[in-house]
Amino acid sequence: MTWLIIAVALLGAPMFVVFGALAMLAYQSSGMDFAIVIGELTRLTTMPMLQALPMFALAGYVLAGSRASERLLRITRAGFGWMPGGLAMVCVVTCTFMTAFTGASGVTIVALGGLLLPALLKDGYREKAALGLVTSGGNMGVLFVPSLPLILYAVIAQPISPTVTVGAVFRAGLLPGLLAMGVLCAYGIWAGVRARIPRHPFRGRDLAAALWDAKWELPLPFVVLGGIYGGWLVASEAAVITAAYVLIIEGLVYREIPLHKLTRIVRDTVILVGGVLLILGMGMAITNFLIFEQVPQVILEWVGARIENPLVFLITLNVFLLGVGCIMDIYTATIVIVPLLAPMALRYGIDPVHLAIIFLANLAIGYSTPPVGMNLFIAAMRLDRPLMKLAAASLALMGLMLGILILITYWPGLSLALVN
Repeated sequence: MTWLIIAVALLGAPMFVVFGALAMLAYQSSGMDFAIVIGELTRLTTMPMLQALPMFALAGYVLAGSRASERLLRITRAGFGWMPGGLAMVCVVTCTFMTAFTGASGVTIVALGGLLLPALLKDGYREKAALGLVTSGGNMGVLFVPSLPLILYAVIAQPISPTVTVGAVFRAGLLPGLLAMGVLCAYGIWAGVRARIPRHPFRGRDLAAALWDAKWELPLPFVVLGGIYGGWLVASEAAVITAAYVLIIEGLVYREIPLHKLTRIVRDTVILVGGVLLILGMGMAITNFLIFEQVPQVILEWVGARIENPLVFLITLNVFLLGVGCIMDIYTATIVIVPLLAPMALRYGIDPVHLAIIFLANLAIGYSTPPVGMNLFIAAMRLDRPLMKLAAASLALMGLMLGILILITYWPGLSLALVN
């Protein structure tokens, strides 16, 4: 039966079906009542943190479906085009912003790749650098508000460690995310200087016109970020305000989301959120089985008998998570791995909020890790480039992001400064 489930999974069956079948098989083998699964799904509906998930997802899909990315590109190009590598910086900032709202860097590649890659090539950037920036430039956006993976991590980890709240992980991701964005922008500047890109003179009128064109969208990040970081809004309130504001602006003010397009956006949002919730429910059912069978304790004893130094554990953890990021999407990985990982990290004295940033940064990098990172396959289809060419183009940015990962891992204060 197990082999049949594996075969169905390899043939492309939805993950919640695979998880549900595994949960039923596990419960049957141990004599547990499968009604517990229904209880887990019911318990999900009472979690306040999950209320933010559908609203942020809806806002992200609406922004991706409108011309918001083009307006953001115009602003950053007018503001930074005078700098060496200005358009490359625009690429990094725009992709990071879009990933933060959609929660998936693959969606960012699909939404922006066709716009950014031709612009970079037209400006004179070398193709290798341009492909690397488009493929990997926005990966670390998962560390910024209102990233769905951050919310999901908090939902999964809070029963294990009550200090892991949505507000805590939102604050913890800010400084590492800014550092990552700054380093990648520096790479963009280097790529611009190396390619001898001509600079565009700064014109206040162009910047003013671009800002005026996006005047309704500009307050959005300040309201969301300021409200959450300032403690005025909880995540669910910020999510509702964000979704309502984006719908009004893109649908009624800019009129870029007609009714037929909105119905498609709502459908895609429901599919995403429904799929995540079903996977979450089935994943929690499997977690209950693992706890019932004392699997976490066995793993803890096995690891503890072989690894004593927390630094060695962190090195092993990073290698493991980079591999996970290559083959598993960030939502599934969070649901499956965090319940097993969090107790181990606590045993080694690793702050659970710090662990959240380590975990998500690893998975974000794994998405573009050659040769099997998921973003490489998405970019190959969207940009019509060979997979190995994209893998080679991503190596330079991979090296930079691995350096950032080392800082995040071994400098806990970077993640915990705003939390504490």
